[in-house]
Amino acid sequence: MAEEKAKAETAETTAAAQETVEAVKEVKEEAPAQDPQEFLENFNWEKYEQGIEKVEDSKLEEFEKLVSENFVDTADEEVVTGTVVYLTDREAIIDINAKSEGVISLNEFRYNPDLKVGDKVEVLIDIREDKSGQLVLSHRKARTIMAWDRVNAAHDKEEIVSGFVKCRTKGGMIVDVFGIEAFLPGSQIDVKPIRDYDQYVNKTMEFKVVKINHEFKNVVVSHKALIEADIEEQKKEIISQLEKGQVLEGVVKNITSYGVFIDLG
Repeated sequence: MAEEKAKAETAETTAAAQETVEAVKEVKEEAPAQDPQEFLENFNWEKYEQGIEKVEDSKLEEFEKLVSENFVDTADEEVVTGTVVYLTDREAIIDINAKSEGVISLNEFRYNPDLKVGDKVEVLIDIREDKSGQLVLSHRKARTIMAWDRVNAAHDKEEIVSGFVKCRTKGGMIVDVFGIEAFLPGSQIDVKPIRDYDQYVNKTMEFKVVKINHEFKNVVVSHKALIEADIEEQKKEIISQLEKGQVLEGVVKNITSYGVFIDLG
């Protein structure tokens, strides 16, 4: 009888212990994750550095994890993606998951008059903290950095890029490529001599990036190179179809003392 009673008490104790474990487990699962912003605000760095306030290694690891998951490293001068959270008459307030929100002048968004709250924008951290404690960001600088990356990639891969001819300049034209002003020499506009340069102003054309001077941040583009490449392809195609004795029609392009030049298309 005593043995049965002992077994019953043991079973009850085990069940109670199991319930306690389950309850603790449930509480842990339901407990919300610590707010990283609150963690930062409440942590006493001065006492920690002086050795007054000891912190367990596990807590420090947890802190590092919170920071890495929730905050960007504002010390790195790199392009990050932010979200427009508020617009004033002069500025856009941008959230980049840092300790504070950043500010950008609306002048940097003149190309995008439809900018609205919720839009994603690329930004560069210009000043990590101004007098008011805010981040000062630059969208223009971020666009420039990204533009250079795209121009370099186009040059390395010999890709065709689209550019907007802005105006004439000495010796050629100024072309906007990805937001960068590139130089189009007059000799690189067409395979034929150009008499009226103004006809190309305010036109969007295709170009090949032929030269980049990284030291002086200069880019040279060519439209002629694309025409020549196209002509070469046509030439190869026509020659591949020619056969001895074949009769073709052509247009006489030039007559010289040593022969006649005929355009076969």
